Amino acid sequence: MASSPSFHAVLMGDLVGSERHADPRDLHARFNAAIDRQNKALAADMASPLTITLGDEFQGLFTSLVAAAQAAREIRFELLGKDIDCRFVIGSIDLRTPVNSRRAWNMMGPGFADARERLGEKRSASRYRFSFPQYELLETLLEASGASLTAIERRWSQAQRGDIVKLLAGASVAEVAHARNVSVHNVYKVRSAGDFELYVIQWAAIHKALAELDHRYRLPGADKWGAHSFTPQ
Repeated sequence: MASSPSFHAVLMGDLVGSERHADPRDLHARFNAAIDRQNKALAADMASPLTITLGDEFQGLFTSLVAAAQAAREIRFELLGKDIDCRFVIGSIDLRTPVNSRRAWNMMGPGFADARERLGEKRSASRYRFSFPQYELLETLLEASGASLTAIERRWSQAQRGDIVKLLAGASVAEVAHARNVSVHNVYKVRSAGDFELYVIQWAAIHKALAELDHRYRLPGADKWGAHSFTPQ
């Protein structure tokens, strides 16, 4: 008799252009430190921790797709802050082996291969990819939103990204202005130039779609994340 499905959210990622980095030792150290920090910060939402699997690639299992996407954004911002570019794929897997709660390897099930293939598609410049073969139309729409997010992020200067990351984390415009010792008007200009509103709309759409998929897959963390978890409070 076939076993019942054991769906989990998978997050896979790799570094972009790592082979061209001027100092591989420094890149390796920064990469490992970032993954270690995020494993501690995101532990409550992980079924299997982020694990570096092959050089500059990593993967982990999360309790929901929403949590996996939130983690992708947190990891991307941390690595970008260290001048390390990265890309991700978020997908569902039907795990047919026990969860490895110590390292995200030595596990098998439908979905792993699809997600890895999507991550390896070099023709796409998007940093946020999605793998849901059972829901092709929704996957296509999520891919479009991921490409839009990537295009917006590419236009940010380092200073703009710093302000926007704080705003996304819940800081008010006044708080960001005070921290940088600039006017509120200056921060509003950063929001406008950085397409902040469009960026938030795209993330909100991704959140809503992934939350629906979490319930369809009956993932264990489906009810944890609120409707506004991807948007500033």
